[in-house]
This record gives sequence, C-alpha cells and structure tokens, in this order.
Amino acid sequence: MAYLGVLHLLERGLWPSGWPVLTHGLVLAGVGVAITLLTRALGNPGDVELLVDNIHVSGGAEDLRRLPSLVPVSLLCIAAGGALGPEAPLVQTTGTVGSGAARRAGLDAGATRIVTLAGMASGFTVLFGAPLGSAVFALEILHRRGLEYYEALMPAVLGSVAGYAVHLVASGAGLAPVWDLPEAGPLGPADLGWALACGVVGAGVAAAFVAVHRLLRAASERLPPGGRPLAGGVALGLLAAVSPYALTFGEAQLGRVTSTRLALGALGLAAAAKLLGSTVSLATGWKGGFIIPLFFVGAALGRAGHLLVPGADEAVLVAGLMVACAVGVTKTPIGSVLVVTEMAGLTLLPPVLVASVVTLALTSRLSMIESQRGRVEPATGHPPVGERSDG
Repeated sequence: MAYLGVLHLLERGLWPSGWPVLTHGLVLAGVGVAITLLTRALGNPGDVELLVDNIHVSGGAEDLRRLPSLVPVSLLCIAAGGALGPEAPLVQTTGTVGSGAARRAGLDAGATRIVTLAGMASGFTVLFGAPLGSAVFALEILHRRGLEYYEALMPAVLGSVAGYAVHLVASGAGLAPVWDLPEAGPLGPADLGWALACGVVGAGVAAAFVAVHRLLRAASERLPPGGRPLAGGVALGLLAAVSPYALTFGEAQLGRVTSTRLALGALGLAAAAKLLGSTVSLATGWKGGFIIPLFFVGAALGRAGHLLVPGADEAVLVAGLMVACAVGVTKTPIGSVLVVTEMAGLTLLPPVLVASVVTLALTSRLSMIESQRGRVEPATGHPPVGERSDG
C-alpha cells in the first residue's frame, strides 16, 4: 500500500495528462537520465525474472539489496507514463521481503520458497484486487506448463487474502470490480468457438510481443548502457505524439476503451501503440510489468473484433482476448482467467478458460521469462522424470 501511495503522489506531477505532449517528452527524457543515475548510485534493481530463477534455485531472493534501487526507479518509470505497470516491481518487492523474513527465521529452501510465494501473491492481490486469481498467478508464473509447487497453494491463498484485507482497510475500496467490461448475453456453443478464436489471436499477439521485444532489445544493446533509458524516454515521447495509448500501463485507459465508442482503426492503433510502448520500455531498461498492458491490448482487440463480427458476444471477445494475450507471454492459464473474471465481475469462466488453454498450447515453445522452468526435486536437484529442466 505504501508503494501505491507514493506512486499516486508522483503521478500528480509526472503523469502525461498534466503536460503538453512536447513538454512531457522532455519529462520522459529526464526520467531516462534519472534511471541511469539512480542505477549507478544504488545498484542494479533486478527484475522478476531474476527472482523467479532464485526461487527455483535457493527458494527465494538472495537478499534485500536490490530494493533500494528497484523502488525509486520503478516508481519514476511508472509515474512518468512509461508503458509498464506496477505489478512486477510490487511483486518483486513483496516476494523479496518474504524471502528475507523466511531467512531471518532460519527456514530451509523449501519453506523459504513457500513464504516467498505467499509474499508475491499478496503483492499481486493489492494491485489486482483478485485474491484467488492472484494466488494462482503467483504460483504459475514460475513455470511454463502450469502450477507445480502445489504445496505452496494454500499459503499463497492465505497471503493473498491477508494482502486483500490490508488493501481494503487501508484504501477504503469496496468490493466492486476494477473494470466495467461489457455484459455477457446468453452464452451457447458458438461462444466456445469464438473463445477458441481468441486463443489463436492471443497466441499471435504473444508471438508479436516477444519478437518486437527481442528486436528492440538487440537494437538497444548497441547503445551504451547508460544511454538506454534516455533513448527509451525519447522513443516513448515520439510514440506519444502518434498515439496517447503508447504511454501509461493502461489500467485507466482500459476502462475507457471498453466503455467508449471507438472506431475500428482507433482500437487497432491503441493496441499497436500499447504493445510498442511496453516493448520499448522493457528493452531500454524502464522498470515495470507487462501484464496489465497485455490486458489492455486484448481488450482493445476484443472491441475491434466485435465491430468486425457484431454477432459474436462482445464480452467473450474482450475477456477472452485479455486472458489469451497475457497467457501467451506469462504462461499463467488458470491465474489469468481468475484474475480477469474476478477483476471484471464476470461469469464468463468456461469460454475464457478455453481461450486460455488454446493460447497456452500454441505458445508452449515461446518464451519471454527465460528463468521459467520445471519443478526441481529437492532430493535429487533434478526435474522429475520426463520433465526437461527448462520447463
């Protein structure tokens, strides 16, 4: 809650809506310089991928030393309108704190892993307001083929519920859904077919996201490390001149996209701008998460799909593509379904689950989080028989 409170304070001065486009481009460039200076002074902030790797190897984060850099750098990146969200820094922070508490208590690697995952689940819940989905999401994101550390499920649920309770008390927020998505009409067998189509489209979006990120990362690596965040800020400023949807992580924009009448071209441009803005941010060292940006891309494409095929249920297309786009990149088929349906207050679980599973099958060899892998058996230090070490 403290992280989000500071973020909201910084947004009052740095958020794109408070500046003319050209002036805000200078703000983004200045934040790029600040990222470099803070990283040099405070050290490498790390990322969720490193945390995932440490959870597999030793049960949790090595120490708390990355947090003094991660917290201020990520807050600046997000508050200034970088196209990545607070989910990754927040979860990295809560997971790392959980690891530190477990190690101070003298717990072994297995128990440390459980406490770390409970911390991650609480972090997801504070942001998403979806306790069950957040708990499952935290466990699934470690792997490429679904939840494997099953013994951590109930501790993660408890951590998630605790985080949810603290969030409700501290923020005064109610239990209303975060987003108002289109209401579903009477659903039938045809909607499962549309859900399957959402899975296929989501797999294509995931492939495009990973490909563009790798291309931009290769281009970024040609620059001096200290100049990459500045280049990212300049690129984001130029993208914002084309479309405002290139900036911010999309939580508020998603609500506008799903409740406002937009033309087909505007929806397509919004989805493309968000995808490009988030990959630019990732490739140039701006800190944040890409889950909510992917939800936004799916929602925009779902609205566009309904314009193209008015006979299809709009709610199925929007929710199905939100989930499919996220699952294709994160490999969290159950957690993403639960998060979207909880956040949106929908009863679309069967068709959305179909979209999720189809995308997972089509993108099984596609990898964005390289440290995802299969479970390691503590007795042997090797994956179970029949499982590859890379997941």
